[in-house]
Amino acid sequence: MSKFVRNEDAFTGLEAAIVLIAFIVVAAVFSYVMLGAGFFATGEAQRVVQTGVAQASSNLELSGPVIVTASSTTGLGKISFFLQLAAGGASVDMKKVTFTVATSTDMKTYQYGDVGSTWYANGVEQTTAKNDMLDKFEMVKITVPGSSGAALPKIEPNHRFTVEVKPDIGASLPINRVAPPDFQANQNYEVY
Repeated sequence: MSKFVRNEDAFTGLEAAIVLIAFIVVAAVFSYVMLGAGFFATGEAQRVVQTGVAQASSNLELSGPVIVTASSTTGLGKISFFLQLAAGGASVDMKKVTFTVATSTDMKTYQYGDVGSTWYANGVEQTTAKNDMLDKFEMVKITVPGSSGAALPKIEPNHRFTVEVKPDIGASLPINRVAPPDFQANQNYEVY
C-alpha cells in the first residue's frame, strides 16, 4: 500500500504571503495615520503663525505730521493726526478703535465717537456718509478729543505725551511726542 505523505511546502509559502500582505497593510495604515497627523499639525502651525503675525503687526500707520492746538498758554486742547492702512494691512473698523492719551501723571481713553474724524479717499475729502471702515487708499484725520466736550490730560510746555491708537485686532500704534516749549492760545504746532 502506498502511504500518503503530507507535503506542507506550498501551505508554508501561502502563510508567508498572507503574513507579508498583513504587514504591508498594517504599515500602509500606520503611515497614512502618521501622514495625516503630520499634515494636521503643519496646518495648525501655519494657522497659529498667520494669526500671530496678524495680531503682532499693526494694520494702522501714521501718515504725516502730528499737530497740536493750544487751548491756552499753559495747556494743549487738541491733538490731530492722519491714519492710513499699513502696507498689506487688512481693513480696520474705526468704530472699534480706542485712543489713549497719556502723560507722566495722567491718562485718558477716548472711543471713536469721542474723537473728531475727517475722511479722505485718494487725497479728496469725503463729504458723503461713510461706513467707518478704513480701506486701502483712504486716510482719516483724527482729532482728540473731538467736539464731545471731553478734555485732554494736562499737557504743559516741553512735556512728553503718548497717543496710543488701539484697533480691536492687531498691535497698537504708539505716537510719542513732546509738547512745544511755548504755547499761544488757539495756535497750531507740529510736534516731534
